[in-house]
Order: sequence, then structure tokens, then C-alpha cells
Amino acid sequence: MTRYLVPGALALACAAQPAAAQEKRLQVTPYIEASQVLAADLSDGGDVLTYSTLAAGIDASMNTRRVQVQVSYKYERRFDYDGSLANDQTHSGLAQGRAVIARDVTLEGGAIATRSRADIRGDALGTSQGNVRNSSQVYSAYVGPNIATHVGAAFVNAAYRFGYTKVEAPGATGVPAGSPPLDRYDDSKVHVATASAGVKSGTVLPVGITASGSYTREDAGQLDQRYEGKYGRGDVVLPVGRGVALTAGVGYEQIRISQRDALRGTTGAPVTDGAGRFVTDPNSPRRIAYDFDGVFWDAGVIWRPSRRTFLEARVGRRYDSLSYNGSFSYQMGPGSGIQIGVYDSVETFGQQLGGALASMPTSFQATTDPFGNQFSGCIYGTTGAAAGGCLADVFASATTSAYRARGVTGVAVFGRGGTRFGVGGGYGRRSFLAPSGSTTEGTADESVYGQLFASQNVGRDGQLSTSLFGSYYTSSLPGADGLVGYGANTAYTHQFGPLGATASVGVFGFERDGDNNTQAQALLGLRYGF
Repeated sequence: MTRYLVPGALALACAAQPAAAQEKRLQVTPYIEASQVLAADLSDGGDVLTYSTLAAGIDASMNTRRVQVQVSYKYERRFDYDGSLANDQTHSGLAQGRAVIARDVTLEGGAIATRSRADIRGDALGTSQGNVRNSSQVYSAYVGPNIATHVGAAFVNAAYRFGYTKVEAPGATGVPAGSPPLDRYDDSKVHVATASAGVKSGTVLPVGITASGSYTREDAGQLDQRYEGKYGRGDVVLPVGRGVALTAGVGYEQIRISQRDALRGTTGAPVTDGAGRFVTDPNSPRRIAYDFDGVFWDAGVIWRPSRRTFLEARVGRRYDSLSYNGSFSYQMGPGSGIQIGVYDSVETFGQQLGGALASMPTSFQATTDPFGNQFSGCIYGTTGAAAGGCLADVFASATTSAYRARGVTGVAVFGRGGTRFGVGGGYGRRSFLAPSGSTTEGTADESVYGQLFASQNVGRDGQLSTSLFGSYYTSSLPGADGLVGYGANTAYTHQFGPLGATASVGVFGFERDGDNNTQAQALLGLRYGF
């Protein structure tokens, strides 16, 4: 999967530009890197671990009228001295791209390689260096065309997106002994097709009218899980003042989620494979995890006083209960902005990750984070018009069960000269949808998270950066305790032509009832860019 991170995104640029234009506008910097790492466990009787790393990566970008693409990817291999290092390699990267391939047609794609918590009840050490439990390598990618055109006075939009997500099985998770076992996520393929048509207010009628529909199909590797959802809806928009409009919509929706049972042993416990995943019972009938069909509606307000400010807030009834959603964006300047979203939807891990990835900006801040967590939390855009977004609610755990996801997430960025600042955070709640008798049936978990990043140029060739983060996780699963995670690191990088030297220190830890872990880490590294 990882081999597609870089070539897949760069292909978007190559498809839409002549060779001469690519040579002028495409910036590609491959590099190699070597580091020495020290990780000290500050808990009672903790060990000190030292090891060396070798890494290769690439930073690439292209930004023209027809093509916007950025890639930041690194593969790291670790070499310890006494065989006590549990994880010997990592992949970390993000790629986003958009290209105009024909009139009214664009192609969009992206990919991510990072790490996710495996079990909501397990450890929450927010670093990839050292021996980290409850951490799974995640790969996800999406691609698809978008069509936006007009037929007379009517606008017509259509899109298709294919997504694939793969999660490697973790080692130890730190889940307390005796806790009920949870299935471990494997992979999924997602197809999403959407279409809409309508007229804007004031063109044909005083009100704007839109008809839209969507179809989603996902097939997951675990327990033969299948998700099928479709809806159609109509919306009206009524302007009531300068930059202000009222809006309302009504629709009909069908969602059906099913899976097979896990194979049971002689003791009645689920049978697991070598990776700790449940083995599917081949004789099991398909069990229903969620089956919903019915009418939904919502109403709200749209406020757009200028091209830089947009607000939409809606409240209604969906999934047989009250539902809230909305978004707010404000561009304070060319490099500064705010973006906030409120969401409520029935999801799976693969669908939520793919949707969040597709909403990320095509120009983002690739931070100097030698501890490897820059793509598992908040991602900051480099322009005020696309401030970024957060993935921390998705990576609270790579859960196999489907769920209803509700929450809010927000990002603010500030950039001027050699100064860059970003802050993000949010809240997420997942109410699980599982067949009767399943461990997750009727349970829910919650996550609260916050993150801060700042960097400042020091002279012509130096940069000082720092990041802080905190999180809280809780679950209604039997035996689960609330868990607080935290971390901070700072790094100084100095360029000597193509050679860069980095020195960094950080502290990471978590606490829960009867258990806590704190680690101090230090890194010295050299990077050579070609």
C-alpha cells in the first residue's frame, strides 16, 4: 500500500501539465536521514532505550491554476543494540492532490500513512519512538473524479470516490487483564457516489432549490462486514437579508449494516488468528448490526457576509433522534484562518478516515516532528482559505464495529513571515452498532483532544518549533477506565546547505486509574536533501 503514497499523488500533476510546465513548477526534494534516539521510561524501574535510525523520504509540491498537489512521506528503519526494540520500522506521510483533467472535470486523490490507537481502553503514548503499546500502522487512500457544470440556469454536480484502508495488527495494547476481547480492524473498500442538481435563488425562482442523492457501499475484511447506505433529499434556500439566508431540507434514507459471527471455540470464546483478529464462522448467517429507513429533515441558517466568512448551522431529526451539523470558516489573511465543523453520521472506521482525508487541504504544513505523530492529530493548512482539520477523533481507536459518530472539530492557523502557529482540537462520541450478543453492542466511547504547534525562523538557516497535545478517552465497555494522554516536544533545525541537523527533546505520557507511564525522549539527526 505504501508504495502508492508518492507516485499516486504525483501522477495527478503529470496527467494535467505539459512536461515543460512540470519542470518549472514541480518541486521535488528526496532526502536521506540518520538519527540517534534515546527513550527513558520515567516510571518506577523504567528502562532506558537507545537506538539508531535510517530513513528515506520525499517532499514534493506543485501549485498551478490546473494542478494543486503536495506529498510528504518518510520511511524509517530502526536498529537497536540489545534486541529490546519492539517496532523496527514506520511509515509516515500525507499526500493530497487535485487536477483539472477536462472542462468541468477534476480528479482528486490522497493518501495517508500514520499510526492509530488500536483499542480505546489501551495505552495512549502519543509518540512513535521507543516501545509504544496499543499502536497500529494505518494506510488509507482515495481517488475519484468530480464533475461540476451547468445546464441552462441549473447547476449539475456529480462525484465518485473509491477508498481503501488497511490497518496492521498491533502488538501489546496495555488493556487490563480480564477485559473482554475486541476484534481488530483489518481492511475495507469503500465506494461513494453522489449527485446533485438545482438552481440558485434569484435565477428562476426567489428561492434556491437543490435535489441530491448519494449511494455508499463498503466491504470490510473482518467478519464479512457490509455497509450499504443511500439517500435522496431536497433543499430550499430563501435569502432574507444581505448575506443571510434560511434553509431547510427533507429526505428519505436507507442504511443496512450486516456481518457474520465469529467462530467460537469449545469454551465459547472467539477464535482468533495469528494477528489477534476474530476468525469468521463460515456457517454463520448474515447478522444485522443496523437497519434503518425513514424520513429525515433539518433546517437552519446560512450566513456569508463576505467572501472570507461562511457559516451554516442546521438542526433536525435523523436516525430517530435530534441531529446537529454545521460548519464555519473565516479567512483572516493569506496565511491565517479558522475552520470548524459539527458532524453527525453513521460511519465505519474506513469511511470516517476516508471522508476526513478527502477534506484535508492540498497545501499543508509538513512539521519538523522527529517523534512521528504529525499526521495522526491535527493537520494545518498553509493558506487561510483552507486552514486544515483534525484526525484525532478518528484515530481514537481503529474499531471494527460500525457506529454513529457525533462531534465537533476545529483548526486555526496563523502565518506571517517566518512565524507559523496552529491550534486544533475537538470532541467525538461513537455509539456502536453491533448485532445482539456482540461485545460492543449498546456501548459508546468519547474522546476530547487538543493540539498546538508553533514554529519560528531563527536567522537565515535555523528554525525552532514546538508542539503540545492532550487527550482524554473514556468508554462504557466493561472494565474500561478514563485515560488522559499528554505530550510536548521542541526541535531546532539548522541548514548547512543541503545538509540539515536537528536536535529535539520531548516528554510523553498517559494516566489512568492505577496505571501511568511517562517517557522522556531525545533525538539528534542529520538529513541530506538531494
